[in-house]
Amino acid sequence: QVQLVESGGGLVQPGGSLRLSCAVSGSSFSMYGMGWYRQAPGKQRELVALISNSGTTTYRDFVKGRFTISRDNAKKRVYLQMSSLKHEGTAVYYCNTATMIWSWGQGTQVTVSS
Repeated sequence: QVQLVESGGGLVQPGGSLRLSCAVSGSSFSMYGMGWYRQAPGKQRELVALISNSGTTTYRDFVKGRFTISRDNAKKRVYLQMSSLKHEGTAVYYCNTATMIWSWGQGTQVTVSS
C-alpha cells in the first residue's frame, strides 16, 4: 500500500518562504512523474507543479518564478520550495503522481497571513 506523507507546512507571512517535503513509501518512485497539488478552503484541489521522472519541471502560471519542485529518487522524496508566498497560497498541499494514481495523503497546511 502506497503511503504519502507531506510535511513542512506552517504559518508564514506574505513574502515568506517554506519548503515542503513528501515522503513516498510502499511503491517504486523513480519511474513516476510527481506533482504537488493544493486545495484552498471552499475550492477544488488544483495542480501546482510537476516534475517528470527525468527531472523536467512544469509550473502553473500562478507560481512560476516563485516555487521550485525537485525530487530525490534515492530518498523517494519530492520537494516544493515556495518563496514570495501570497495570501492566496493558503491551502492544504498534497503530493501525488502526475496522474494522481495513488490515494491522497493527509497533506500539509500552509497558511499565509500577517
